[in-house]
Amino acid sequence: MASGNQSENGHPDSTSDKSRIQKFYKRTIEERLLVLNEKKILNTEDYVSLLEEHHLLNREEADKMVENVIAVFGLPMGLGLNFLINKKSYVVPMVVEEPSVIAAVSSAAKVVRQAGGFMSESDEPVLIGQIQLVDVSHPMKVRQAILQEKKEILNLANSLHPNMAARGGGAVDLEVMIYPQSRNPGSMVVVHLLVDTRDAMGANLVNSMCEGVAPLIEKITNGQVYLRILSNLTDRSMVRASCEIPVELMKFNNSSGREVRDGIIRAAEFAAVDPYRASTHNKGIMNGIDPVAIATGNDWRAIEAAAHAYAARGSRYTSLTSWYKNDQGDLVGTIDIPLKVGTVGGSLKSNKAVAIAQRIIGVESARELAEVMGVVGLAQNFSALRALGTEGIQRGHMTLHARSVTSTAGAPAELFDRVLERLVDSGEIKVWKAKEIIEELKKETKAGRIETGESVEEEEMGTGFGKIILTGEHSVVHGKHAVAAPINLKMKAKIRDRDKDINVIIPRWGVEQKLKFGEDHQYSIYRSLEMILDNLGLRNRGMNIEIFPEVPRAMGMGGSSALAVAIIRGLDEHYQLGLTDQQVRELSFKSEDIIHGGASGIDNTVSTYGQLIMYRKADPPEMEELKLVKDIPIVIGLSGVESMTSGMVSKVREARQRYPEWYDTILDQMDRLALASKEAIEQYNLPKLGEIMNLNHGYLNALQVSCPEIEDLIQIARKSGALGAKLTGGGGGGAIIALCDSPEVQQNVKEGIRKEGYDALITEIKSTRK
Repeated sequence: MASGNQSENGHPDSTSDKSRIQKFYKRTIEERLLVLNEKKILNTEDYVSLLEEHHLLNREEADKMVENVIAVFGLPMGLGLNFLINKKSYVVPMVVEEPSVIAAVSSAAKVVRQAGGFMSESDEPVLIGQIQLVDVSHPMKVRQAILQEKKEILNLANSLHPNMAARGGGAVDLEVMIYPQSRNPGSMVVVHLLVDTRDAMGANLVNSMCEGVAPLIEKITNGQVYLRILSNLTDRSMVRASCEIPVELMKFNNSSGREVRDGIIRAAEFAAVDPYRASTHNKGIMNGIDPVAIATGNDWRAIEAAAHAYAARGSRYTSLTSWYKNDQGDLVGTIDIPLKVGTVGGSLKSNKAVAIAQRIIGVESARELAEVMGVVGLAQNFSALRALGTEGIQRGHMTLHARSVTSTAGAPAELFDRVLERLVDSGEIKVWKAKEIIEELKKETKAGRIETGESVEEEEMGTGFGKIILTGEHSVVHGKHAVAAPINLKMKAKIRDRDKDINVIIPRWGVEQKLKFGEDHQYSIYRSLEMILDNLGLRNRGMNIEIFPEVPRAMGMGGSSALAVAIIRGLDEHYQLGLTDQQVRELSFKSEDIIHGGASGIDNTVSTYGQLIMYRKADPPEMEELKLVKDIPIVIGLSGVESMTSGMVSKVREARQRYPEWYDTILDQMDRLALASKEAIEQYNLPKLGEIMNLNHGYLNALQVSCPEIEDLIQIARKSGALGAKLTGGGGGGAIIALCDSPEVQQNVKEGIRKEGYDALITEIKSTRK
């Protein structure tokens, strides 16, 4: 392992800490070079060479390196800073055109430095040369003959390069492999010549040794040698690097250290099991390693080949790094990667910039360079996973959860966005914190410290509520009773005038599409939108329909109904149409029928009125608002499996047509449970309501609309203290609801669900919504 200057207490000597340069990125290139010269990272000759650009290849020099040269192609060279590896500081030259790579590794190195730095170790720098014998009739006999003459073969190989052997390298061992031949008789025997190349890259050395010993191997075996060439799978030259980072050092943006740690671990687990993710994961690692290889004159193509071959060594391609939590709760990262590099050879002589980069990094051997490169790969991986994980937290469940908490806390519309912003900034996504922020903002508003002009725009936005069904999914489609409630998550729509055309814009989903009437639309929502505009006489108006979704897509929470209601109300607000709630409900029902086919009407009814209701499909539908003594605590668990309600509804309908007696019995029992749930709700008998929910889910399971993820979520919720848990919505994925009897149980259920890798939201059922 590399070693460096240390003070008497064993810590890095701060006087020799060359890798930390304050505000390096803010300086001009000339100022950066001067700082490097003053810190003795660049000697005077290299400083002048870089300043006056004498290090660049000219056409004449390039013409001697490769064929058919027409010009010299340039790439940026920057420096990775803050690296502390095996108690030694490094400034790492990197040649790369991709932005953010150098900043990312420097940021990661700064974090890890505070935790004591990286540790890195490497194997001896051994390359494998392969000599292939073909059409071998007695492979075991041949193998034994080769191994008996092992010493003679190694002596011959080393005699071809006596200087390498004198430096402690050379051919050190050989192995014999036997493989079947599929298209020719006999077997294939492959001799592996293991060569320690010391500080050289060693490709030419190993190839010449293989050529040199091939006649001897033919003589020993009476066989025919075919290929003689090195292998780029350098798994005898492994680098193993690691770091341990306490959670208090990992706070990033608005995410706590614990959230960052858990996000990185989840992302790493994804790459470990899924080859599609692993390929991108490992590409990020090589984003760090390849630029160092290029800067130091190494064969980055061979390094890439080795890394990916090693990642595919098992039953499937997998990740090169591992991230996990130790017993103290710290994040631990490791990388195991084949890295065979060199610090001597022709590239240093042919490219002046390589020689300068080698002097900047200041390594004393090829092994030390490999150890540094492994660390840079691990650092790049940390930064990439941290960004992915925290964006997932910030843009995914944290935004969703924070909006739910803000709404549950009763934030008024004119303060909602400010409460949400402060809540996320605080890192305490809790109802009590949101209420505290609401009171602070009310006082500030009263004191004239906050402008509330944006409330007019809020009022002009159309809103549709998301929903959960407590009892009666699927049976409600067949004329039975169901109980449903609005949730804090909504769809919002804003209409803006334009000269012509109708554009649909959903920034959060990356949608911006011109509505073309009469087309065979891929998504039924556009057919629904055509119907809405035609019914309201707005087909020929020019407008942007901007949609702001809070309800997750295809999670059984009434997203399509909420979207339709939000658009209808947005159009009503903007064009002053004077629609009644009844008209909004009827038009949104037509939309649901287009999207799902045979809709019951319960989703759009809840989305329109925002009330806890008992509902039965009829003409007109039967609807009764239910009164609550106090709020009912609920946790929503998201399976992450998108479900299509229309498909599940069709599945149940077809099964009922095949076996009407059996299915009607189930639907009748579900009807009884829905009626009983109304009574339990009005009496605030939560244990009874929980049992009803459990039984209701049993019937839904009998209808075959559940899935493994839903069943897993339900078991987690029940084991965490929920009184009852069931799927909500169409099934086949989507979400569950868990009934709780206290905020403490809500928290336990939420944490239990998230611990197992799912998302969870805390909400409450109220009798009315404003």
